[in-house]
Amino acid sequence: MILTFIIIDDDVTYREVLTRSLIRLDCQVKHFAHPKEALEDISMTDRPIILLDLKLESDSGLRWVKKIRDANTMSQIILLTGYASISTAVEAIKLGADDYLLKPITAREILTHIKNKKSGQDTPISDKPMSVERLEWEHIQKVLIDNDGNISAAARALGMHRRTLQRKLAKKPVRH
Repeated sequence: MILTFIIIDDDVTYREVLTRSLIRLDCQVKHFAHPKEALEDISMTDRPIILLDLKLESDSGLRWVKKIRDANTMSQIILLTGYASISTAVEAIKLGADDYLLKPITAREILTHIKNKKSGQDTPISDKPMSVERLEWEHIQKVLIDNDGNISAAARALGMHRRTLQRKLAKKPVRH
């Protein structure tokens, strides 16, 4: 069975490289810069696998999960992000995403993940607690979600200057 992917990512280079890689692996692929451009193709495609970027240029992929699910109930929605946090992963699943994967990720890794999707029982549990930096990142993400992505409101809730919050958000999160 040939897999059909619809990639939605505002990073043109990443989107085109991932598209070419998936095509070389015998997949059908269409790609778009924004979800609103893709909705018609999503609704007309049989069982598409949607690779949706979490952090779009001036939007959030989270806002589009339900609209994509409504456009095609048989779609598989996988959020991709270089800015992962527990709160956004939980929110994505609550909104109807099927999966949440970290960038950078290759086409082969995506296909392997789809084919070998494991149950939660096989997920390793770390014996180390999260670092203070990672806990801070998680807390900021939670407050940001609670404030509907409004950076000014989140900064007020966190008791920090808006620019300070923007600088913290621009940094890649710490892994542990």
